[in-house]
Amino acid sequence: MAFKATLLTLYPDMFPGPLGHSLSGRALEKGLWDLERCQIRDFATDKHRSVDDTPAGGGAGMVLRADILAKAIDAAASSEDPRPRILMSPRGLPFTQERAHELAAGPGAIIVCGRFEGVDQRVIDARGLEEVSIGDYILSGGEIGAITMLDTIIRLIPGVMGNMESADTESFETGLLEHPHYTRPAEFEGQIIPEVLTSGNHRKIHDWRMAEAERLTRERRPDLWDAYMADEDDVD
Repeated sequence: MAFKATLLTLYPDMFPGPLGHSLSGRALEKGLWDLERCQIRDFATDKHRSVDDTPAGGGAGMVLRADILAKAIDAAASSEDPRPRILMSPRGLPFTQERAHELAAGPGAIIVCGRFEGVDQRVIDARGLEEVSIGDYILSGGEIGAITMLDTIIRLIPGVMGNMESADTESFETGLLEHPHYTRPAEFEGQIIPEVLTSGNHRKIHDWRMAEAERLTRERRPDLWDAYMADEDDVD
């Protein structure tokens, strides 16, 4: 069964968006994954198709109503649907490459794209929504976050990437940032390709790339470097 993503959103026309192009777009055409869009507003009960209301206790902004979102979720997936239910949320757990691998190996995901000030906590609890964040910043809504997350997942689905070996050396796959890359021309504005990369010595090339990956990680992402070193110590 192909990976199936069901998107619950107030802006279904935002999908597939970038996911309809390049690797993910070709995979969509081939049936390696499937996309379903659900308009949350279709489950509103008033003539204005309202889906939000003022926050209990006062405060700025509006909150997505629990009853309306619950109806949308129930219509999109039965209680027996094995797919995880994800809410794109800035307060969620950080989305990681490890989680992307887990989802890519599964049947798909039901993804709720939040809007306004937030989502009524009761529907999060009642429908078992897993809150996921793509970074420490605020977007206008969950749609762009969902696209980002899905792009990360889809490229890991078997058959999507032509050469999975290239994915194995990318940033975050090994716990390190990726090493620098070079290609023709041999000289560019006075800069030449590091000699080791044209030596033909695969062991030296491997060691250089590893050293560069470690250097970049140590300099740019000390949090990743500390985690990487802790894992190394555990292995020892």
